[in-house]
Amino acid sequence: MHILVTGHLGYVGPSVVAELKQAGHRVTGLDVGYFRDCVDPSLRPSEVDAEISIDIRDVSPQALDGVDAIVHLAGLSNDPLGQLVPELTAAINHTASIRLAHMARAAGIGRFVFASSCSLYGAAGNAFQALDEGAMLRPVSAYAVSKVACERDLSRLVGDDFTPVFLRFATAFGVSPRMRFDLVLANLTAWGRMTGIIKVLSDGTPWRPLVHVADMAMAIRCAIEAPAETVKGRAFNIGRPDNNLRVNEIAEIVRRQIRGSRIEITGETGSDLRSYRVEFSRALRELPGFRPVWTVERGCDEIDRWLVERKLNVDQIQSRYYVRLKQLQYMRETGILDNDLRFHRT
Repeated sequence: MHILVTGHLGYVGPSVVAELKQAGHRVTGLDVGYFRDCVDPSLRPSEVDAEISIDIRDVSPQALDGVDAIVHLAGLSNDPLGQLVPELTAAINHTASIRLAHMARAAGIGRFVFASSCSLYGAAGNAFQALDEGAMLRPVSAYAVSKVACERDLSRLVGDDFTPVFLRFATAFGVSPRMRFDLVLANLTAWGRMTGIIKVLSDGTPWRPLVHVADMAMAIRCAIEAPAETVKGRAFNIGRPDNNLRVNEIAEIVRRQIRGSRIEITGETGSDLRSYRVEFSRALRELPGFRPVWTVERGCDEIDRWLVERKLNVDQIQSRYYVRLKQLQYMRETGILDNDLRFHRT
């Protein structure tokens, strides 16, 4: 199968490419290249069979020639980044995504796997009942709002020959060739290893379900290979039940991993409205072949070993190479990108 992966030069993309290549698929990557240089030279990403360097807003039907399925990862990637320019988040994450889906359906591409997010559950509070795919959506950020809008509009495109699938991923963790330290487990682990203080900026009570990038990639492959009638127009929460944790519980896992470290709950950002505990049984029952294997404890150990091997310092882990918002701010401030996050023409 020939699969187009948008956003393959991000944090999750390398794991997806590796998973699909290992399964014997042909992979074309499509990416604008914001984070192309934010790569660990010691972790060489799997090579795509072909690459298209283009803004997702500018994709033409010709880019889809010969493609059998699309994995759509591309977009402004997390809540703080989305709040930087909410109107661009809508244009890139929603409008461009639906335009791509229309082109895919017109081109006869049968499968469209959309990387959605559990963040669309948003301000779910501390409800005793874990949230399944039928739960009310309460997005509290531009990023989450864009995911809700995409699922709504993609659902309208479902047809006999077009199968969109919505994978609602928990918060990502794990080592990647394009590592990030603006995600909760990596951030807490890095602070613990670098300073001995595991700094929690909220009050520590919000729920955060977590999922490893390798398990995300597995879910994507399973969604591509599943029978259409099993996944057509359906949402699947992607993660492990035992990776549903409060932020202070994640911090405690990090404390146990790093001897001599201590937790500091600063509360400086107050009580985070984003809090959701998620039910993952649908994917475990109904997404053929999906068996996530990475616990938070194992992922914490993996990230910690990565940090120790590279001997990074605090300034490095807080730099633009590991924080997506800082990279885009740098590119705008230096004139590489214009205010619409488009590369300046030379």
